[in-house]
Amino acid sequence: MIRIRAEVWESRAVISERYLISPWCLRVTAGTQFPRSASAPGDGTLVPPRADGGGKAVGRMRQRSGATGGPTSPPPPRVTVVGSLNTDVSLAVPHLPGPGETVLSAASAVVGGGGKGANQAVAAARLGAVVRMVGCCGDDEFGARLRSGLAAEGIDASGVRVVAGAASGVALITVDAVGENTIAVAAGANGLAGPDEVTAAFVAPCEALVASAEIPAGVLAGVLGRAREAGVTCVLNLAPAPPGAAGLLAGGVDWLVVNEQEAAAVLGRPVTGPEGAPAAALALAEMAGGHAVITLGAAGAVLARPPRAAGALDAPAAVPVPGFRVASVDSVGAGDAFVAALAVALAAGVEPADAVRAACAAGAAATTRRGAQAALPRPADVLAATGEPWPVAGP
Repeated sequence: MIRIRAEVWESRAVISERYLISPWCLRVTAGTQFPRSASAPGDGTLVPPRADGGGKAVGRMRQRSGATGGPTSPPPPRVTVVGSLNTDVSLAVPHLPGPGETVLSAASAVVGGGGKGANQAVAAARLGAVVRMVGCCGDDEFGARLRSGLAAEGIDASGVRVVAGAASGVALITVDAVGENTIAVAAGANGLAGPDEVTAAFVAPCEALVASAEIPAGVLAGVLGRAREAGVTCVLNLAPAPPGAAGLLAGGVDWLVVNEQEAAAVLGRPVTGPEGAPAAALALAEMAGGHAVITLGAAGAVLARPPRAAGALDAPAAVPVPGFRVASVDSVGAGDAFVAALAVALAAGVEPADAVRAACAAGAAATTRRGAQAALPRPADVLAATGEPWPVAGP
């Protein structure tokens, strides 16, 4: 027997060349043993890995770790985000304007990258995932800046389609003195997303796929269907909840994330804060056939398990997840940080309740700074703001 002591992740080509075997997918881990080749006894040649069932080699390929004496960090989770890209124009105001009211801002407008999809992509990248962004932008200066902003965060933007003659999306945001906000969005090129984006979402493999609702509902339906066929964990963020949102859940959704207002729109009835959220989350989980999360701002969130798991004796069907007390100044990016953090944690194998707690911590940390993408946290920011360690190892 040949004993491999170190954990090694190598390309098929390197393994084929080094050990003179066919380039099957091969994972060699600490303590793995291989018999010597029967065709050349005693020559030290390794035999190919044992096939599992239908001929697939056990394990999958990753980059070489370089370690020589023990286990290495797992590879970073891969997350694909399908959603919107906007340019945000944000104003800080003393209070949110009412109908017909003009409110003057004492500060200059802040212009930066945004859109729920792009925000979620940036947040996922900062929290340790390898991220692909799929969506649409215009062939204008705003679009060019949006793409370069994603690239600066290390995000693969090859799935962002530039639509000739279209304007990029724009969001007008007002934020009051306590961090509450109102947002109005001109969809622009986001509204032209279609079958090309559904296809682009599955060009590369991922452990989790995020779809958010600032793009046409038909694209969301297509992505959900393909994800079910491919067995990819999908996190659907119905923000905002489009007309007929309940129909998107009919085929099944792994994870649904909504706030109180969006939950009410999907259910067709009011959802009244932490008291009404557990029953509403259970109803949503029943509709979706998967996990449902209702976010409650500073109060945290409620997690409802899939109907098939709701009867487990050791786990209640709806679990309240408390929020974190932080000095909030701007809540614009909090929901997107929550969704991204949840996807990254799930993609890394974190258990559902712990993943939602981590998402609450990331969402809370995002409220401690102004702006959307500018405020999206990294693991150190989450720890500093909430005292909660981020559960996913960095790249």
